[in-house]
Amino acid sequence: MSSAANEAQEPTDGRTWRQYFPKGDLWVFGYGSLIWKPPPHYGYIDGYVRRFWQARGTPEQPGRVVTVIERDFWETLDDPLAHLDAETTRVWGAAYHIPASHAEEVHDYLDVREIDGYSVHYTPFHPVTTTASTNTDQPGSTSPITCMVYIGQPTNPQFLRDSARREPQDVAEVISRGHGQSGKNTEYLYLLEKALEGIGLGTADGHVTDLVKRVREIEGGGEARREEEKAERDVREALAEGAEGRKDVDLSE
Repeated sequence: MSSAANEAQEPTDGRTWRQYFPKGDLWVFGYGSLIWKPPPHYGYIDGYVRRFWQARGTPEQPGRVVTVIERDFWETLDDPLAHLDAETTRVWGAAYHIPASHAEEVHDYLDVREIDGYSVHYTPFHPVTTTASTNTDQPGSTSPITCMVYIGQPTNPQFLRDSARREPQDVAEVISRGHGQSGKNTEYLYLLEKALEGIGLGTADGHVTDLVKRVREIEGGGEARREEEKAERDVREALAEGAEGRKDVDLSE
């Protein structure tokens, strides 16, 4: 097992999180939509792979969202895009620091929001500082921070167990048609791609980028271009707000 997988643990009850955060505050790692909802701290977790292999929606209107999978298990699966992640164990995303005064409320809210098909792991989060002008990552001055992350385990009913449903083209076709209460599935995909690019760390995800290309071909140039341009504007604004919100925040607290 990888070191991250060894350190990641699943709680036995809804209050185990307190054992990992003795000060009463809470750190939560996001690898999907939370990336473009400021103000986060950017960085990565080790030993996982991000994939659009989690089902959402209804049988009549299915959709796909991302989950992260322990790399050791992922390597046992048939993944046509395995070569895109062959040389990295990092999953880039954003971590949110929740002060002790709101930790229990936020924890309970996230359990309600995320627990359908997900389980909780605790793993080190490696914060970095962004240097957009050089597109390089610089390790933060602090040590890794224990972070809570919701994982779509392969045993959960929403995971795409059928390998045919995990084929990139099948995933892209479902995303191109998906629409739910939160909006179009394509918007979720485009926002994630732009957010990963916008962090400025060379953090583009090969799996996500491949799906964007496939969905763009399915949608046709005009519609896809308009949606991507909107996603880019939204992400640029969100990242700017996030940068403002991160000022004077001490990650060592």
